[in-house]
Amino acid sequence: MSICTKRGDEGMTDLMFGKRISKTDVRVDACGAVDELNAVLGIVRNSNVSDEMKEWVDGVQKRLVGLMGVIATHEDDHQKYADAGYSGIEKEDVAWLEELIKESETEKGITFKGWARPGEAGAMAGAYLDLARTVCRRAERSCWAVSDDALGTTRLFLNRLSDSLWLVARAREGV
Repeated sequence: MSICTKRGDEGMTDLMFGKRISKTDVRVDACGAVDELNAVLGIVRNSNVSDEMKEWVDGVQKRLVGLMGVIATHEDDHQKYADAGYSGIEKEDVAWLEELIKESETEKGITFKGWARPGEAGAMAGAYLDLARTVCRRAERSCWAVSDDALGTTRLFLNRLSDSLWLVARAREGV
């Protein structure tokens, strides 16, 4: 199948399972913000970071793909999504980020001491992590604009992810 379907030429796009919506729909905005977040994390992954950081980013990116699938599924089709075996965001994924936050704050001693100036320490990966954090915040806000109760855990995940990205950026910058 070609990437060039021409199905969007009139301002409409497909959700999973074939429902069509306007490209200006809040659900499309939310998918776009998460897609942008995933792209920024791809830059982080290739910005001279440790293998441990690459592994963490890969874990986030894998979860974001499932998260986008949930957002791209109309509320009437969430059961179809689950029945098809697609992944979404589970409470365990939120707990995974909460554990990173706890470890960063207690074991590594990284805590909020005021707003950082992204890139101040000269670490490109740290600056990209801050960019990812801001895109993540926008993705979270966009998810709140979608009226769909199935996005509850997705919203929690994005909230914890933005906190995690702030902490990881501070660690990368040695702050």
